[in-house]
Amino acid sequence: MNSENISICEKIVSPSYVRQGSQARRSHEQLIRMLLEQGKCPEEGWSESTIELFLNELAVMDSNNFLGNCGVGEREGRVASSLVARRHYRLIHGIGRSGDIAAIQPKAAGSSLLNKLTNSVVLDVLKLSGVRSVASCFVVPMATGMSLTLCFLTLRLKRPKASYIIWPRIDQKSCFKAMITAGFEPVVVENVLEGDELRTDLEAVERKVEELGSENILCVHSTTSCFAPRVPDRLEELAIMCAKYDIPHVVNNAYGVQSSKCMHLIQQGARVGRIDAFVQSLDKNFMVPVGGAIIAGFNESFIQEISRMYPGRASASPSLDVLITLLTLGASGYKKLLAERKEMYTYLAQELNRLAEAHGEKLLHTPHNPISLAMSLDGLQAQCDKAVTQLGSMLFTRQVSGARVVALGNEQIVSGHTFSGFMSHSESYPCPYLNAASAVGITRDDVTLCIKRLDKCLKSLRKESSARSSSPLPLTGGRLTILYPSAVRITWSSMPKRQWR
Repeated sequence: MNSENISICEKIVSPSYVRQGSQARRSHEQLIRMLLEQGKCPEEGWSESTIELFLNELAVMDSNNFLGNCGVGEREGRVASSLVARRHYRLIHGIGRSGDIAAIQPKAAGSSLLNKLTNSVVLDVLKLSGVRSVASCFVVPMATGMSLTLCFLTLRLKRPKASYIIWPRIDQKSCFKAMITAGFEPVVVENVLEGDELRTDLEAVERKVEELGSENILCVHSTTSCFAPRVPDRLEELAIMCAKYDIPHVVNNAYGVQSSKCMHLIQQGARVGRIDAFVQSLDKNFMVPVGGAIIAGFNESFIQEISRMYPGRASASPSLDVLITLLTLGASGYKKLLAERKEMYTYLAQELNRLAEAHGEKLLHTPHNPISLAMSLDGLQAQCDKAVTQLGSMLFTRQVSGARVVALGNEQIVSGHTFSGFMSHSESYPCPYLNAASAVGITRDDVTLCIKRLDKCLKSLRKESSARSSSPLPLTGGRLTILYPSAVRITWSSMPKRQWR
């Protein structure tokens, strides 16, 4: 309420009570004022009442919520369902204009303010997560794959002759399809095996650069967060190489914001060499619904170019979701989640290692991967070839989600390219394995229950395999003679096909 309305209230209710209520409201308004002034994630999280007050204040600034509005255009923020309107806090106009996702909408001052504040708060969080020199970012209502495509299409304007993207192999379809969708030819560089880890083959990357010619290469497309035993690319060395040959460098940092190691690699790569943009998912890093990503970089003008490449207006839902989440958590709450994730990584590694030893397997040594772990399944495969894939289905039916079982010899065609050993990031990884990840939001109970169910599955498969190997051969006809010590001769001839027990 403004001061005039408060004065009127004092004539209706005791002035002391009204002043007390007014002071309580001002405490909410003070938090909002600091957000508007600083554009940073608040150190302490807000209450739901403060967030809802703020969003309602933004919503009444949009034309679709004006009391006397008369809309005669084709896009007036009309919504048929009141449930849908409430779901979006009546922020219906979305973000951007037809030519620029970052532009201000004349009819939607509140939604435009939401967009600007979200980008500013997210930029602050990227800095506190480890990339302190990041210059600019924006939230885009597309998942990581399409956001990478947007980056590639923007680079096409700068390098019209380029037709290739050099890509150290990672067996994840969306980042491969992102290059195909943008109209470029991915040049897949196989990884090298160092101990148990799959690492970037820098010499092979440089050979490809020299073979194709730097002017024909759109960019190097590297990766941070990935499934073990693949580990983050050697970002510093790749960044130096890109600077040396004047080739752009785009980093797929899908779920790397939650890892200080991944963010450090990006920071160092930009410091010593060249990184033009890095892309990360909203849902994987901030626990919001799927459908949004952050495109960030160290050159503000280039990031603005990428935002202008987005055609048309965009949904405000991802921006709204991540802003609400970060205001709820505050900087301290998000940092606490990151610290807990690290603790759970150590606990998950200990429990997987203990389980692996109990079943004659081993926890693969992948110290350069800060999120994902892998346990060998050599012994399981030795018992039965199908047991490895059977383990994956058993875990899924027992409600263990996210664990990946990787068998040897898989072949997959993705957009015309054949990947041998698909899902293992290598044409010939030495052993089958199981993946598990310690991602933001994971709890100790998640780890404990997963290990318990995995243990039961492995024991069950071992028991089944043992029963199969010890059962006698079935009688399928012919002649079988058994001699007993008493010299009694028993002969079966032309027996029907059945299991003899």
